[in-house]
Amino acid sequence: MSADKGRLAGKVAIVTGAASGFGAGIARQFAAEGARVVIADLNGDGAQALASELGAAATAVRADVARDADVAALAEAATAFGGQVDIVVNNAGVGQLPKPLESVDEAEFDRLLAVNVKSVYLTARHIVPAMKAAGGGAILNIASTGGVSPRPNLAWYNASKGWMIAATRAMAIELARWQIRVNAINPVAGDTPLLATFMGGEDTPAARERILTTIPLRRLSTPADIAAAATFLCSDEASMITGVALEVDGGRCL
Repeated sequence: MSADKGRLAGKVAIVTGAASGFGAGIARQFAAEGARVVIADLNGDGAQALASELGAAATAVRADVARDADVAALAEAATAFGGQVDIVVNNAGVGQLPKPLESVDEAEFDRLLAVNVKSVYLTARHIVPAMKAAGGGAILNIASTGGVSPRPNLAWYNASKGWMIAATRAMAIELARWQIRVNAINPVAGDTPLLATFMGGEDTPAARERILTTIPLRRLSTPADIAAAATFLCSDEASMITGVALEVDGGRCL
């Protein structure tokens, strides 16, 4: 599809955690649909590699989305690259190794909340004012089925994603008067670099099979699955949809 005819033609989008996994899939699809994409990631080399792949439609920004100064600089870089930011995808996130909730140490807990929770606040803090001034925008939070239907030994990760779902609804109702839509996607376990973490640090056929038995469609989610849903929710086709947390989970939450 040509850039001037895509569903996101003329839009400028920031995608956090976009150097790999779901974020990279979303960035590629957004560019294919005509958006100019700011690829933000703590892995600056990975972000630059993807931006080089996508060409003039993309730029890379190394950013720690849990740091206010980094997110402020990201917003400035995005504006310099494409002008008004129309779309923000809060995709950056970290997981945790399965363990009893009381055995998660404070540093790991703080990191979970900094990346999975605080980052959503920071992007809103630095980008929502310009969206209000422009009279519209779309924010998409990549949450998790864990925030809807938790499983044991991932308590604080699940809680962080449950927060993201609640934040999505709270943001949606507050920002609707400015025509800013806020939605979420709840992926099931995906074929991404985070998968090994959720399996206890080791990605094996047996571990994958244990996960697949919980998914009625019997497959993991892919970056393309999440990108397809993200493209729809951030496009004008979804102009009447806000405050939704869409499960892209092969039936896992049924």
